Amino acid sequence: MDNQEQKHQRRPRYKGTHPKAFKDKYKELQPELYADAVAKVIEKGNTPAGMHRSICVKEILEFLQITPGQTGLDATLGYGGHTLEMLKCLNSKGHLYTTDVDSIELPRTRERLERLGYGPEILTIRQTNFSNIDQITSESGPLDFILADLGVSSMQIDNPERGFSFKTEGPLDLRLNPSKGISAADRLKTISQEELYGMLLENSDEPHSAEISRAIISAIKKGTDITTTSQLQQIIKDALKFIPEKDRNDEVKKSCQRCFQALRIDVNNEFEALYEFLEKLPSAMAEGGRVAILTFHSGEDRLVKKSFQRFYREGIYREIAPEAIRPSAAECNSNSRARCAKLRWAIKA
Repeated sequence: MDNQEQKHQRRPRYKGTHPKAFKDKYKELQPELYADAVAKVIEKGNTPAGMHRSICVKEILEFLQITPGQTGLDATLGYGGHTLEMLKCLNSKGHLYTTDVDSIELPRTRERLERLGYGPEILTIRQTNFSNIDQITSESGPLDFILADLGVSSMQIDNPERGFSFKTEGPLDLRLNPSKGISAADRLKTISQEELYGMLLENSDEPHSAEISRAIISAIKKGTDITTTSQLQQIIKDALKFIPEKDRNDEVKKSCQRCFQALRIDVNNEFEALYEFLEKLPSAMAEGGRVAILTFHSGEDRLVKKSFQRFYREGIYREIAPEAIRPSAAECNSNSRARCAKLRWAIKA
C-alpha cells in the first residue's frame, strides 16, 4: 500500500559505556540530549566525542583580567570553550571577535553560542586565519585582550573523517579547512626524501626522521599510494623494527604522533601563520593590552617565546611571562590532552 505506515527503526544499541567507534558514540555527539552519559565520560578523564575541553581556563582568565566594556579577540574559536568564559567576563558589555579556519566546526560553534544567547551584538565570528588579525582590528580597533589556543581541537582529532589521528582508520587529510589547500596524502606524492626528513625534524623534533622519511619515499617509489591514516602508521611501524621489542610499541606510538603533527603543521602552513600573527600582534593591541598564547609543542613555544622576548627588549611589551605556565597536576590528571600545554603571556607598553 502507498500509504502503508513505515516500520519504526530502532536506534542501534549503545555499545557499552564508551563505544570505540566514533560513529557509534551518538550519546556523546548529542550532549544536549545525553548530559548524564557525557558527564560520565568526563568523570573518567576522557573527552567526549565531538567536544573539546578547554585548557588552562582559570590561568588564562586570571591573566587577561577581562572587564565589561572591553574589546577582545579569541584568535582560535574551536569548540568555543574559552570564548564562552570570556563572554561571561564581558557581561554583555563590550565585544568579542573570534576567528577560525575550520569550515566544518565553525558553524556548529556559532550555533551553540547563539543558543546560549551570544549573538552578533556581543560576538563577531569570522572564518579566517588568525594571521589576518590586522583585518579584524581594522573593524574592531585596538584590542584590550587576545587569546590564541594553538592546539588542534578534540572534535577534529576524534573524527576519523578528518584524518588527524593514526588511532582510527580514515583519509590522510589533516587540513584544518578541508576545502582549501592539498591533503597530507597529496603532499606526500610530491615531496622529496630530503624535504620530508627536514619537515619531520623541524616540525616535530622526530628522532627517527632519517629512517621514517626513507621508508615513506621508498614505499611511494614502489607505487604505494599512502592515502589513509593506517597506511602511514604501518609504514612508520615497519621503519622502526630495528628498535628493541621491549621499547618498540611505545616508540612507534610517539613517532606516529610526531609524524602526524609534522604533516599537519606543513599542510596548514601553521608556523608561517603563527609567525605572521606574532609580528602583527603589537599593532593590534591597545596600550596595556594583554595577550595569552597556549602552545602544545616545542616548535610553537619557541616561536612565541622568541617573539615575546624580542618585543620586550625593544620596549614594545612592558612585561612578559618569565617562564611558561603549565596546567595544574589536577587538570592533567582529569584531561590527558592538557599535559603538553604551555601558556605564555605579554602586556603591551
